[in-house]
Formats: sequence, C-alpha cells, structure tokens
Amino acid sequence: MTPARQRAAFVQSLRAAGVVFAKEWRDALRDRRTLLAVLLGSVALGPAVLVVLSLLVTGLEERAAARDVWVQGTAHAPSLVNFLERQTVRVREAPPDALRALRERRLDAPVLVVGPRFEAALASGEPAAVTLWVHGGDARVQAAAGRAGQLLQAFAQEQATLRLALRGVSPAGLDVLRVDAQDVADPSARAAPWMALLPFFVLMAVVYGTLNAALDTTAGERERGSLEPLLVNPVAPWALLLGKWAAVAGVGMLVAVLACAGFLPAPWLLRNETLAALFRFGPAEAALFVGLLMPLAALLAAALMSIAMACRSVREAQAGSTVFVLAVSLLPLVEMLDPGGAARWQLAVPVLSQVVLMSRVLRSEPPAGWELAVPTVSCMLLAALLLVALARRLARATAE
Repeated sequence: MTPARQRAAFVQSLRAAGVVFAKEWRDALRDRRTLLAVLLGSVALGPAVLVVLSLLVTGLEERAAARDVWVQGTAHAPSLVNFLERQTVRVREAPPDALRALRERRLDAPVLVVGPRFEAALASGEPAAVTLWVHGGDARVQAAAGRAGQLLQAFAQEQATLRLALRGVSPAGLDVLRVDAQDVADPSARAAPWMALLPFFVLMAVVYGTLNAALDTTAGERERGSLEPLLVNPVAPWALLLGKWAAVAGVGMLVAVLACAGFLPAPWLLRNETLAALFRFGPAEAALFVGLLMPLAALLAAALMSIAMACRSVREAQAGSTVFVLAVSLLPLVEMLDPGGAARWQLAVPVLSQVVLMSRVLRSEPPAGWELAVPTVSCMLLAALLLVALARRLARATAE
C-alpha cells in the first residue's frame, strides 16, 4: 500500500472512531436511570456526607461545652461541688445505675464518682481520689470527658495553691516553666483532617462513573449481541476501540468535573461555623482536582474495558471488576495513614498519586510542575499499553 493510501486509510479510521465515539456518547447520556444513579450516588454523596459530618461535629462541640457534670456522691465532696458551681457548672446527681447506663450508652456523659473519704483526705493533706467513668466507644461521652478532666485539674490546682498559702509558701515558686503553645499552621492545614475524605469521594465518583459506562459498552454490547456485528464492519479494530474508549473516558471526565463542582457550595451547606470558616475549596482547587483526575479517568476507562471485554455478560463483568475497584478504594489508605510521609515513588502510582496531590492542594501546598507531570505520564502510558493489548485482542477476535 502506498503512503498516500495509508494516510487515507488512517484518516478514514479516525473518522470511524469519531462516529463510534458519538454513538457511544449518546448511548451513555441516553440511559437516564444509570446517569441519575451515578450523579446522585457518586456526585451528590460527598456534599451530603459533609453536611452530616458538620452536624455531627456541631453536636460534639455542644456536648463538650455543656455546663452539666454528673457526679455520684455529691454529699461526700461539698468543696468540689462548691468549686464546680463557682465555675458556672451545674452539678447533677448521677442515677444509681449510672455505670450500667454508661455501658449501655443510655447515658451520654461521663460520671464523676466521689468516695466517702474525699473531704477527709483533703483536710489531712493527702491526695483525694476520684474516679471518672467514661465510655471509650462513645464519641458523645469522649467529647464531654475532656471538659470534666479540665475542671478536675483546675480544682486540684486551686487546692494546691491554698495548701501552699496556708504554709506561707508563695505559689509562684512552683511556676518554673511557662509554655505558650502557638499553632503555626494556616487555616487550610488545620482544616485538612476534616477534608481528608474529599479526595476519596471525588476519586470514587470517577471510578463508579467510569465503571458503568465501561461495562455497558463492552460486556453489555456482547450480552445484547451487538458487539459482533460491529467487528464485522470494515473498520479497523483499533479505531472501534478508540471510539469506545474515548466515550468511556469522556464520561469519567464529566463525572470528575461534576463531582468537583459539587463541593464548591459546601461552605454554604455546612452547619458548623468553624468547619465552614476552615473549608477552603474554591474554583482554583477544583481546577487542580480536575486536572489530576482527567488522566486517571483515561486509565480507569482502559483498565475497566480490558476487564469487561473478557466477560460475556454484565453480571460477569461486575464480578470481575470488583477486585479492581476494591484495590482502587484501598490505595488512598496509604496517604490517609501517613499523610506527611509522601515519597517520590508514590507520584508514579496511579490513584495514590492523585490522592496525595489532591491532599496537598487542600493543605495549600500547590504541587510543582514535574509533580503534576509524573502521574499524568504514568496514567497515559499505562492506558496506552492497555489499549494496545485490547486492540490486539479485538483484531484476533475479528480474524476468527
């Protein structure tokens, strides 16, 4: 074949790929039920979880700032009760079955237990023992336990000061060290623990958005019996594959844009003033997120199509892709468990590199140009290798 004919055949194949892309794109957007499930389940889930999280944090803060203290044995500690009341704290007598109620989570606050020798120990200068019952598995109790512990420390400090004053010793002699703690982190870094789930939600939205399109265009067409007639047409297998892959990757990229845009109104949706003030996710952060997720969507499309192409039904393809989706969802744990220890090799690992860089964006640490290039090149290179292998498989299937 002459070079001119080769160029003409190549252009014709590209046109055929464009036709396949347009057809697959229309089919993907025409399935409104699947599209609605992706948008609600993947795109809207993240902002909804943030709203619920803000309500939970607000409840915990209110419990931590509550002015009620449950005490068992108030009659044994009039000095402690007097101190608490002077701190504008309302002392409430704990019920007789407080320990059981705390274990069964019927009581949502810690219980301070005072023994009968409390006042006698204070009068004799001995350490007065108290017990603070908490439930380590109940976040409501844990939130209020910190406040109760601070009150007990303040009472102990006051009693120590009074004992020194009675003996003619200046309490200032005990202040040998003053520690002034200063938080040097900017608001974005302080908000990072609360926003750690944001990259994960965006990532999984792209995964599941790409998954449905990839299964439908490969195993779905084979199950419906429409894939074999396509292979019989005088179209190069690689052109057919290129059109399908571009459509699936386009759906994943569209989901990435929508998922990132869905978090933009989050500051107005959050029901906690502190979280709303610390939440820093604007158009610039969303644009960086989309730039990181675009090449990943291309790789996910190629990988999921490779898995689904070997299956004869959608159900079989769903079972085959379960392990892949599970692996993708577990990779972000590496960054979550060690958020400050990102190594350079992680930038070459797809999925993990995107999560690492998105987390850095949320901490107001914009990545350098080469850091953005490494995951992009690795994703596109792996996607190209998968597409070449898949095109050869289709060519063999066409020849048979």
